[in-house]
Amino acid sequence: MPTIKAAPFDFPFERDSIALIVIDMQRDFVEPGGFGATLGNDVSLLQAIIPTVAALIGGFREAGLPVIHTRECHRPDLSDCPPAKRLRGNPSLRIGDEGPMGRILIADAPGADIIPELAPASGEWVIDKPGKGAFYATGLQEYLDRRGIRQLVFAGVTTEVCVQTTMREANDRGYDGLLATDATESYFPAFKQAAIEMITAQGGIVGWAAPVAAVLEALDA
Repeated sequence: MPTIKAAPFDFPFERDSIALIVIDMQRDFVEPGGFGATLGNDVSLLQAIIPTVAALIGGFREAGLPVIHTRECHRPDLSDCPPAKRLRGNPSLRIGDEGPMGRILIADAPGADIIPELAPASGEWVIDKPGKGAFYATGLQEYLDRRGIRQLVFAGVTTEVCVQTTMREANDRGYDGLLATDATESYFPAFKQAAIEMITAQGGIVGWAAPVAAVLEALDA
């Protein structure tokens, strides 16, 4: 069985059961003027991983393996956005309010789109998720189970919120998860590091972690 050189130990995988999930590489989080920037964050930190995410996506495509994209966004009537979520952050510009790229985190607004550099290819599934995790209120588990996918490589933003939440959801459902460490990022570098340590602690209590180069090397082997 092929393996990816990873922490806390090598990650064994089967080509017919592995997929890539790219979490929330959206304009609202990555570009100036989006939701992330309105919260006072430096979006250049997230923009820095675009080349490595693109390389990882390219490796999975070249290997003929599934690539799944997610977008955190809501219905225009906000019926899937509870007050506990909406009434947080910048009080003058909340989810659903009009922002520089249309209504913030609303599915049909330009800001919710995945950035052009990482645009999904034809046939790649894009999940619109109303929560932090990609399994909550989506058909992700059914999609994976129909295709016999039991192992997931994760990329995207932010490491400690939507990426880690999805990895924990996957772990609870019996999937093996590996975080591509240089294809994920946070507005707070210390939070990213802490998240990676939490994921891989205690013998990989949540999952594995490895750089993109190690993943691509294993896929090419």
